[in-house]
Amino acid sequence: MSSDTKVYDYVIVGGGSAGCALANRLSADPNNEVLVLEAGRPDYKWDVYIHMPAALMFAIGNRLYDWKYESEPEPGMSGRRVYHARGKVLGGSSSINGMIFQRGNPMDYDKWGRIPGMETWSYEHCLPYFKRMETCLGAGPDLDAYEGAELRGNDGPLAMERGPAETPLFDAWLKAGEEAGYGRTDDVNGFQQEGFAAFDKNVHRARRLSAARAYLHPVLKQRRNLTLKTRAQADKILFEGNKAVGVQYRQGRFGLGMKGASTKTVMAKEVISCGGAFNSPQLLQLSGVGDREHLEGLGIEVVSHLPGVGENMQDHLEVYIQYACKEPVSIQPHLKFWKRPFIGLAWLFRKGPASSNHFEAGAFVRSNENEAYPNLMFHFLPIAIRYDGSAPEGGHGYQVHVGPMYSDAKGTVKITSTDPRQKPAVQFNYLTTEQDLREWPEAVRTARKILNQPAFDRFNGGEISPGPSVETDQEIMDWVARDAETALHPSCTCKMGLEADPMAVVDPFTMKVHGTEGLRVVDASVMPIVSNGNIYAPTMMIAEKAADIILGSEPLPADHTPVFRRDIEPA
Repeated sequence: MSSDTKVYDYVIVGGGSAGCALANRLSADPNNEVLVLEAGRPDYKWDVYIHMPAALMFAIGNRLYDWKYESEPEPGMSGRRVYHARGKVLGGSSSINGMIFQRGNPMDYDKWGRIPGMETWSYEHCLPYFKRMETCLGAGPDLDAYEGAELRGNDGPLAMERGPAETPLFDAWLKAGEEAGYGRTDDVNGFQQEGFAAFDKNVHRARRLSAARAYLHPVLKQRRNLTLKTRAQADKILFEGNKAVGVQYRQGRFGLGMKGASTKTVMAKEVISCGGAFNSPQLLQLSGVGDREHLEGLGIEVVSHLPGVGENMQDHLEVYIQYACKEPVSIQPHLKFWKRPFIGLAWLFRKGPASSNHFEAGAFVRSNENEAYPNLMFHFLPIAIRYDGSAPEGGHGYQVHVGPMYSDAKGTVKITSTDPRQKPAVQFNYLTTEQDLREWPEAVRTARKILNQPAFDRFNGGEISPGPSVETDQEIMDWVARDAETALHPSCTCKMGLEADPMAVVDPFTMKVHGTEGLRVVDASVMPIVSNGNIYAPTMMIAEKAADIILGSEPLPADHTPVFRRDIEPA
């Protein structure tokens, strides 16, 4: 075992979304020595699977880019294991995700703020950090002229485009929403989330703009106080008593992965876990932080008894409702193998179908009038295809991704071995609650209602999946159990909360892990409740806000700009 003699001020474990943002902000002070340990490989500039927006389906399921998790057999899905992609590369899942940028609903953060001790995480306190991190290109060249200018940022690292959602199928989708009585909204990240709209995306000049490309690469070569080590997988956090003092990790070699990896140690004044909802609880448990009975059963010495580590797992499940298209207006022909060289050539000049993630529009709606705010999210796609690239027979098609945003199902992440290379047991408990049984039929019927509006008449060639034979509540639930996939939004497994809450893991005022010193967690795992939408944007907001907390900087003042709220109080 070799040891780095240098003592870093901050060792960040995980060069994913939150880790890249933290590395940038903490290293801005040249007096802070910052080390980032990333288990995956670099996000090479020439790697088209990462940087070409439309190539996301090639990275997911590929062992070079994806950790390739599977859940334990899910009791609500007849024992089926659900595949779950996680980024195995610098930038983490921001280097392989769908590039959809959604803050969530303001009332999500109002819920957070009502939790004891979470008052400084209400929407008014989070909004300044959402604004600080973004450059909203969808607002046009003059943000001040944009109707929602006071709610959007224009000089942050995350430059994001919008839409354009201008093809015949996108036009039909947006018009169908109005015909179905749901209406439009100008900006789902602005004044009103609810409605149909073109979506913001983390694509800039035809390239994916991951957290690594936005936050890390622009400063990595300039700052001598910022060090990055890739292919460096953390084994455990080193403690002296309850104080974290370093990290033990294995570093693999180029082209060999973790085969023949050497074990190393690095010392730190502070360790910050940014591994995400799976790997942060895994690392804490391996290091002696977690439920006492669980850890002692594996022969792990307990540093801090925190039964909430790995509990409270929340995620979004979704289905693809697919239709055949009567007119040749989908992007299905672009899947043909012989077209790939021409598509790739066009992309080099920042043009063509490869320059978009194609999730250019969608909607947030309520499945019934009793909901305080939208509980369903839709992503519309002008093609019938799955994340793995598989497509139904029959040529042209289109689909909508839909799923409830606030399932009350809770899962777990638990290590089963002291070997850090062995994946933890991940259990989501999808479709196991009365709320799931109510909301899923509502979700499918709402999607069908929209897709069968007059705006789609010229295109509607009939429902491919699930098909007309799936109609009753039970038939819908059976199909969802067979066909649903994760939306890839795992969160909440090291939730913020006061120490008085026996299931809380992280102090919301300091980001420190309860019962320890020198150890913090900053990533999607600290959410107490999952947000309404894709979770990349909230994760980055958490990192931005946490950076100020860690540095002891004055927090950005609360922003009380009004947003749309219905009269019904959220549950």
